[in-house]
Amino acid sequence: MKKVFVTLFGILMPLFVSAENDSKPLSKSNFSLSAELNMKYVWRGLEYGNSPLAFGTLAYDYKGFNANVLGGYATNGDFSEVVISASYSNKYFTFGVSDFYYPSATGSDDQYIEFDNHKTGHLLETYLTVRPFTKVPVWMTLSTFVYGNDKLKDGDQAFSSYAELGYTHSFTENNSLSLAVGANLNKSFYTKYEKGFNVTNITAKYMTGIRFGKFVLPMSGSFIYNPITDKPFFSFSLYFSSK
Repeated sequence: MKKVFVTLFGILMPLFVSAENDSKPLSKSNFSLSAELNMKYVWRGLEYGNSPLAFGTLAYDYKGFNANVLGGYATNGDFSEVVISASYSNKYFTFGVSDFYYPSATGSDDQYIEFDNHKTGHLLETYLTVRPFTKVPVWMTLSTFVYGNDKLKDGDQAFSSYAELGYTHSFTENNSLSLAVGANLNKSFYTKYEKGFNVTNITAKYMTGIRFGKFVLPMSGSFIYNPITDKPFFSFSLYFSSK
């Protein structure tokens, strides 16, 4: 009987110790998960896919630095993307680098580990967003694709560049309206490498949320117009986050 008691004590003791440790305050994780359900994916005036998309993001934040991996997949399988990004932000600006890759929906014909600039399917973008006024919610973004699958017809790097000016008006904490105008700055993929400076994106986006007790489900509706294609869009999104 004594041997049985000693054996049971040896088995149960680590569980009691673990439970005691679990009762101690835990440090806050710098990792987070988020998701977006998007009715129509339109990015900088360009549409991607012809069905709703789901996006998931794994992010790590530390003192203004952010690293994240995003995956986006159309519900009908006609579009997918994987984006790895790193950035630094403070109250005045955000500077970052993003690697875009568009894998096949199914199959094994991709070449993700191919970094020859003339063969790779990757697109490497650098971007800077400036918020020059702390009391006026205006932002300005400048981005350029500096490497990868962004080529002119002669094979030279296109350095597709985009600039955007925007303003956000907040009605309440979870209720805001933003207006943005964006343009390509050179012959780039925004205009199929055919036109130089042109406005390609005019967006009005309303953000709000539905409250369920203490939980708020964020959502947005966006009206988007691309003057180059003379095409309007409306997109609706739901957002989820572990933060």
